[in-house]
Formats: sequence, C-alpha cells, structure tokens
Amino acid sequence: MTTSHPRRWLILAVICLAQLTVLLDNTILNVAIPSLTRELDASTADIQWMINAYSLVQSGLLLTAGSAADGYGRKKMLATGLALFGAGSAVAGFATTSAQLIAARAGMGVGGALLLTTTLAVAMQIFAPEEQPRAIGIWAAVNALGFATGPLVGGFMLDHFRWGAIFLINLPVAALALVAVLALVPESRNPQGDRPDLLGALLSTIGMASLVLAIISGPTHGWTSARVLVSAAVAAVVLTLFARWESRIPYPMLDLAFFRDRRFTGAVGGAVLITFGMGGALFLLTQHLQSVLGYGPLEAGLRTAPLALTVVVLNFSGLAAKATVRLGAPPAVLAGMVLMAVGLVSIAFSGEGYGGVAAGLVLIGVGCAVANPAMAHAVMSAIPPEKAGVGAGVNGTLAEFGNGLGVAVLGAVLSSSLTSGKSLSDGLGAGLLVGAVAVLGGGLVAAGLLRRADKEKQPALM
Repeated sequence: MTTSHPRRWLILAVICLAQLTVLLDNTILNVAIPSLTRELDASTADIQWMINAYSLVQSGLLLTAGSAADGYGRKKMLATGLALFGAGSAVAGFATTSAQLIAARAGMGVGGALLLTTTLAVAMQIFAPEEQPRAIGIWAAVNALGFATGPLVGGFMLDHFRWGAIFLINLPVAALALVAVLALVPESRNPQGDRPDLLGALLSTIGMASLVLAIISGPTHGWTSARVLVSAAVAAVVLTLFARWESRIPYPMLDLAFFRDRRFTGAVGGAVLITFGMGGALFLLTQHLQSVLGYGPLEAGLRTAPLALTVVVLNFSGLAAKATVRLGAPPAVLAGMVLMAVGLVSIAFSGEGYGGVAAGLVLIGVGCAVANPAMAHAVMSAIPPEKAGVGAGVNGTLAEFGNGLGVAVLGAVLSSSLTSGKSLSDGLGAGLLVGAVAVLGGGLVAAGLLRRADKEKQPALM
C-alpha cells in the first residue's frame, strides 16, 4: 500500500491499545509474587514458570506469528491474538492452582506473539512512507509506556483487589480492541501466503524458545548447569538447521538474503545491543532505587516515570520523527544511543541521590525516542511490504533476545562485583557502565552500517 488509509490514526490508536495490553503483562506479574506465593502456595519454581511461560512462548513464536500474519491475513491474526490473549487472561484471573496459572500464561504468550507482530505490520501497511517514521515513533512510545507502567498498574490493582484482577483488567480492553479491529482494520496478506513454511516455523519456534530458556535460566541455575548447556545446545543445533532449511527452499519464512542488506543488518545489530544494554540496565535500576535509595516498589516505579514520559512526549508530538528526518537515520541512531549511554553513566555515578538518576532517565528517554523508532523503521523498510509480519517478528525477537541477555549478563556483572567484595552500589554502577558501553557500541555499529547502506544506495530487496 503506497497511500495512507483514511482512518489510519484511529486504526493506530486501536492497535496501540492492543499492544499496550500485551506489554503490561511483561512486567505486571512481578509485583504480585508475594500474593501468589501466599494464596496459591506457589514454590519458587512455580513463580519462575509463571513469569517465564509467557516470555518463552511469546519469544519462541514471534517469527512464526509474523509469518502466519503475512500468509493468512494480518487483520485475521490480530483478531485471533486478541481473542487468545483475552481467553488466557480470563483463565489466569480465576486460576486456583499454580499449574492453571502457568498454562494460562503460556496461552497469553501465544496471543501476545500474534499481537506484537501484527500491530507493527499493520502500521506499516496503513501509512504512506513519509508518515511511517512518526507512526512507528508512536508505536515505540507505547512500548516504553507499557514497560514502565506495568509495575504501577499492578501495584495499584493489588492495593484494591485480589491478585487475579491484574489479569481480569485485560478483558474489557481486549474486547474493545477486538471490536475496533474487526470494524476498522483493513485486511492485508502476502499473495504467496498459500505456501506456508511449516518446518521453518517449527524449527524457529523450538530454536528461539530454547535459546531464551538458556539465557533466563543462567543466573538462577548457573551457566554451566545441565539445564543451560542442554538448552543452549538444542538452540544452536535447531537454529543452524533452520538457517540451512531457509536457504534451500523457494518460499522461506525468513529470507536470509535480508542479512546481505547493510541497512537491515545495521538495524539488527543495533537493536540487539541497545536492548541488551537497556534491558539489563533498567533491571539494575529498579534494584538501585529500592536497595540503594530506599524506595518502596510502587515509589520506585514512579521514580522511573521521567523515562517513559520523555519518550511519550517526544514521539506523540512528532518531534522525534522530525529530528530523525532532518538528521537522517544514521546520525539519529548514533545521537540517540550516545544520549542513552550518557544517561546510564549519569545513573551509575549518581551515588545516593535521585538527581543524577532523574537526569539520566530523561537523557535515556530522549535517546530512546529518537533511536528506537529509527532502527525499527530501518528493519521494516528493508523488507518487502508483503513480508511486513516477518519483519515485525524479527524486530520483536531481537528485542526479547537482547533484553533477556542483558538482564542475565548485567546481573552476572553485579553478582561478580558483590562476590569480589564491592558494595551493592558499586556493583550496580559497574553493571550500568557495562550497559552504557553496549548501547554506545550498538550506536556505532548501527550508524556505520546504515551510513554505508545509504552511500551505496542499495535497491530494496524484492
């Protein structure tokens, strides 16, 4: 679609509402852990699976969900995702055992994978190229808002209702979004969608789920434990088979030729490093606010608000998109990630005061508002429109992978610092500095490859 849909902004609001619901559930469960332990008599292993079942299923299915959206219709898969997510939320809200809640969270992960891929793909379809940067900026701002407000919404609900309410609140939102999607969103699909790559879908799902399981199990079970080593080995073998299979069939789910496009690989490399640095750093930040500065969980969540508010203001106003257009993608990505790295350094050296933290969060927010949409647009624009769902799946998979790896590695940096006798504050600072280096490195890699791609003026892949 080369022209904008007449109701594109209303449709964007609908799909962002669906997106927000999914993102809230990435973090909302954390605040309910004491209640779940008490009321469901949940063990530590149960709690881990309640949290991980959602992210494992979601991350494992992102590529497959994107391919299904391209092949069977993005509107159809968006509606299916909302229905599955709503049904999973209802089961979770009324669960009476840990096993029921774990199963419900896995079902929500299936719906979440469909939603995360189709929302970005639909946004690319309904906006003309000149409006896509601003639309993706708004979509990215909703991502930041969902991440930041999950603990706040969860804390508020738990103060007034039983723990099941954190899931039941999804039901009216999902129902409203489903009606709006059916009424407003136009259908679009890949004309070659009648050739599904079923083996590729199976291999990618098993491979990515195994990889994420290895990453999230490392800090708890040990990096040399059988669980981590077996999961990593399965991931390596299966993802290698996936790459070989995709390179040999005529209609692959993920065309490996995409990786020969420097614009695509630049955005991919930058996305992994930025989510690695930011995911791990924000994980450490919550501990810094509570353990070093002494804030309670709800107040700590409120203290992170400058980041999300900055992203929302800059992206919803269009200022970030205008800056990206004026600077060009490579300088915008580099400038954004430099600001994010400086913000992380500010927090690392903030000591026991909040002023440095607040300044750092604002800098990170400005950087996120500029860099994240620019890289997402680079990924999506390097892929043919008929493969928009797969492009969104790649973008989401990178975010899940980088975030999980960042939490694991920066958490290991913290543990190593504490083992060597450093204080908690010093250990957290060391982890934040490692995150800053990763973000800065991501900016240099992404900007360099994007600049080379612009100079070579590579034709779009067809």
